[in-house]
Amino acid sequence: MDFDHYERCDRRQDGPGIEEVSEIDPLIPLDLDSEAQERRLLRKLDKRILPILCLLYLFAYLDRSNLGNARLQGLPEDVLGGDPTGVLFDWVNSAFFFTYILLQIPFTVLSKYYNPRIWIGCSAILWGICSTSMATAHTFTGLVIARLGLGTFEAAFGGAVVLYFSFYYTKAECGTRIAYWFGFAAVAGAFGGLIAYGIQHVKASVANWRLLFLLEGTPTMLLGLLCLFILPDRPESTQFLTAAERKIAISRMNRGTSGDFGAVVRRSHVIAAFQDWRIYVGGVIYFGLNCALASLSAFLPTIIGTMGHENAMAQLMTVPPYAVAGFVLMITSYSSDRLQIRGPLLVCTSAIGGLGYMILLGATHQQDVRYGATFLITSGTYSSIGLMNAWFSHNLGSETKRAAGIPLYGAIGQIGGILGSHVYPLTEGPAYTNGFTVSASLLFLAALCALLLSVSFRLDNMQRDQQYGKPDPDGMVDTSELADKAPGFRYVP
Repeated sequence: MDFDHYERCDRRQDGPGIEEVSEIDPLIPLDLDSEAQERRLLRKLDKRILPILCLLYLFAYLDRSNLGNARLQGLPEDVLGGDPTGVLFDWVNSAFFFTYILLQIPFTVLSKYYNPRIWIGCSAILWGICSTSMATAHTFTGLVIARLGLGTFEAAFGGAVVLYFSFYYTKAECGTRIAYWFGFAAVAGAFGGLIAYGIQHVKASVANWRLLFLLEGTPTMLLGLLCLFILPDRPESTQFLTAAERKIAISRMNRGTSGDFGAVVRRSHVIAAFQDWRIYVGGVIYFGLNCALASLSAFLPTIIGTMGHENAMAQLMTVPPYAVAGFVLMITSYSSDRLQIRGPLLVCTSAIGGLGYMILLGATHQQDVRYGATFLITSGTYSSIGLMNAWFSHNLGSETKRAAGIPLYGAIGQIGGILGSHVYPLTEGPAYTNGFTVSASLLFLAALCALLLSVSFRLDNMQRDQQYGKPDPDGMVDTSELADKAPGFRYVP
């Protein structure tokens, strides 16, 4: 592989966030075949990147989903006039998704022009401010404005992080790392339940739900500040790596594909993302998964409460389903990396989540069985979303197409979050027949769409193998012009 053009570059391309880059000395010996060097680099990257990004996602998910806990701590009575129908609460919950959906694509594409640590760190600080401001709300309008701001700045975070992982991790590693990162959403579900349980027993002059927003929003701002100092920049520009390590990182970035150098956005690849039918099928999958996820986030404490438990115990009983979901997510994602398959596992996990909702529909009076079904729902849904993000982080071929395509299917999917916020009105409790039916149907539809995509990717790989021969899986593939349509590019099925 020829890296001369990387070694000659000592400055990022023009654009916002320009930074000086230490020149890579071409005389430094580099053994790209040394597994020991690469393992050492991978450990170094994991220790620096994963802790800060995982903790940020933990609090991102706490900040967007703590409404479900706040609901049981008196928020509707204090701010929404009691909200007997639950409609006002539904709109507060779904307000997050409006800005999140609209801004994901432009923000993720725009993030390629900026230093990742500055972009991600500032996003975290700003959504932390919005989250803590919910503790000061006294009206329905105040809550909605805070949620709109939260959606705005979290939109700048999620897609940019998935894109950032592709800078440093290969397709054989990305699934597990995204699972570690997204797994903290499940940790947040468990952790959020514990925090809410503890706050439920606090006797203070401030309402418990206000304390909840303060305690879960403040750490986000501190982590954002920390991110500004410790998160590595792009591989070709970061001072966190030595010159020799940067060479290895760049070679890994170009394994089975080709990465951009510096602040580059290829407009043809943005257009290609909007023309790719597979991204829209992925959006259908993500729609179903996010409907189920939004339902879980906002209504799992309420659903468990319908099983006859008091509010404090309902908060505590949300912990085990999320804990098991995190474990299952790690197992499925690790297996998908080792086997280099995503679709078949996604079919299974989506179907498992759908089965859980079907059990909730059928076992209306068997509370132990209904509680067991929540384990299937959380495990199936969280595992599916982790696999989905890992699947498209490679299969779009180029950085720019990933920057446009990942938030495109994500934006379509987040519309499911709005639906999930409205299918569990209090007037339909405790049966919630419509909500469970909709969620189950969409998860089974997601399984069918995943099967379609997996077969499509396999057929494309077979056709290219017959036409061009089998490529070296570790070789560089020039995707600068054709992205995933390049003759040497192969999909993960």
